[in-house]
Amino acid sequence: MFCVVTRPLHGVLVADFSRVLAGPSCTMTLADLGATVVKVERPGTGDDTRSWGPPWSATSSTTTSSTATSSTYFESVNRTKRSVTLDLDDPADLTLARELARRADVLVENFRPGALDRRGLGYAQVAAANPGVVYCTISGFGAGTGAGLLGYDFIVQAVGGLMSVTGAADGEPTKAGVALVDVLTGKDAAIGILAALAARANTGKGCHVEVNLLSSLLAALVNQAQGYLETGAPPGRMGNRHPSIAPYETLRCRDGLLAVACGNDGQFARLTRVLGDPGLAADERFATNASRVANREELVAALERLLAAADAAEWQERLTAEQVPAGCVADIGEAFGLAERLGLDPAVRPRPDRAPQVRHPVSYSEDLVRPAEPPPALGEHDAAVRAWLASADASLEDLDPTSASPCTSTETGQVSS
Repeated sequence: MFCVVTRPLHGVLVADFSRVLAGPSCTMTLADLGATVVKVERPGTGDDTRSWGPPWSATSSTTTSSTATSSTYFESVNRTKRSVTLDLDDPADLTLARELARRADVLVENFRPGALDRRGLGYAQVAAANPGVVYCTISGFGAGTGAGLLGYDFIVQAVGGLMSVTGAADGEPTKAGVALVDVLTGKDAAIGILAALAARANTGKGCHVEVNLLSSLLAALVNQAQGYLETGAPPGRMGNRHPSIAPYETLRCRDGLLAVACGNDGQFARLTRVLGDPGLAADERFATNASRVANREELVAALERLLAAADAAEWQERLTAEQVPAGCVADIGEAFGLAERLGLDPAVRPRPDRAPQVRHPVSYSEDLVRPAEPPPALGEHDAAVRAWLASADASLEDLDPTSASPCTSTETGQVSS
């Protein structure tokens, strides 16, 4: 009887030389999918985000009796990793870092351009010793003339156009409420790495994967970006309104706001029936999406007069029952509650004594996701990683025994059970 290793990145070693958000979110995705991720941190301080609080979280080491304070920011993107502290300006530690890079299947870094090259850890140097490495560089503005620019999410939101289309039309440009560009770039990096690993399986060759925050943002602007490329006219801010669809915005009810998104004429007709004025759907000003966009102010006024008869929650229930997309504006706690009621299991608890974490967002019919482990304390795995790097014949499972799939892997991916 045979069983097949199902976790797709089982046996893949990721050397994580990244910090803050885009890189760590990428490598956490790889860890979720079965990779062993060794996070290299600065002695004493570690990843910048360890100090980005409040909110704070107590992290308890499983290998010592120490308990340290970390930030929930750090913990959001660093589960299921091994933390080792290495001073890259110390010759002995640098030797260990180079050995980690030599053994790695994937290396992820977001250092300033040239910083790792000076230490023998640039792509060309690592690939010379490790031709199969998939080496991912994450930057703010690419490796060309923008190489010297500092790439913080907020700055890229500003200069990359996102803030220009976010916020009220008569207000200031506004950033998104989360570091959205970092998150998008981390996902792009993960996609690029997975593509490179798939190519390596066919060719045996690694490659250099490069992603940057500005390019990821421009790609994520989708219809807004394409509208500019077609017309040459930059779009502006419209608050919660959509530039091409109406009604697709928040509308005021008796007690507050309701998000309504009618993507076609049938949904709009059902909306008008539920609100008690089906004649609006036949009004030439509102009969088609194009006419509704052209007459948005009159449309919104007519809808809000009807919505004023009841509270947002009541309208949400009634509209949802008639297949009209609508929802109350919720806070994050309410959003988790909704996901739980829908059976989406939005959180996982890595250990009974640790706070829950947002779960890996993709569901699979097979057992592809590794059980979550708590984010590591700074240097929690120093002894284990250093010993593993010093041993010429140690296996990856000696470093990370919990990475093992439900079956023990072999070169063929099958063993007898």
